[in-house]
Amino acid sequence: MGRVALVLATVLGVGYAPFAPGTFGSAVGLVLWWGLPTSIAAQASAIVVLFLAGSWSGGVAERHYGTTDPSVVVIDEVMGMLITLFLNPVGWRGAFAAFLLFRIFDVIKPYPSNHLERLPGGVGVMADDAMAAVYANLALRAGLAAWHAVIG
Repeated sequence: MGRVALVLATVLGVGYAPFAPGTFGSAVGLVLWWGLPTSIAAQASAIVVLFLAGSWSGGVAERHYGTTDPSVVVIDEVMGMLITLFLNPVGWRGAFAAFLLFRIFDVIKPYPSNHLERLPGGVGVMADDAMAAVYANLALRAGLAAWHAVIG
């Protein structure tokens, strides 16, 4: 089961990218979002499944690597992209904006993201990215509203 957990946590090895593994994980999230049905139920289910699978596999990866939130764990970024894009009616340009926003919020980790990463085990691995993604989702909504207000 340990190998299965590491494969999940690293999203089939994407987390072993030689640089910026979180960015690569976020890109996988974009591809997954594109392939998911647009229904609220399908997208919400994917987010829940990723959170649960990531909490388990992230905890296993932490024990395996002997560190908190190892950089090779990128399942949290995949989930973060789905949360960022959740209920936001965007095409590829908006999805790219979502990608940039999520990467920014994931890196700066505004409160309470920075505290959520202290939760034990894999829950902390997933929770800080989930909160960063909520911020990114709200920023994307504000940007879309401003864009539509200007464009009409």
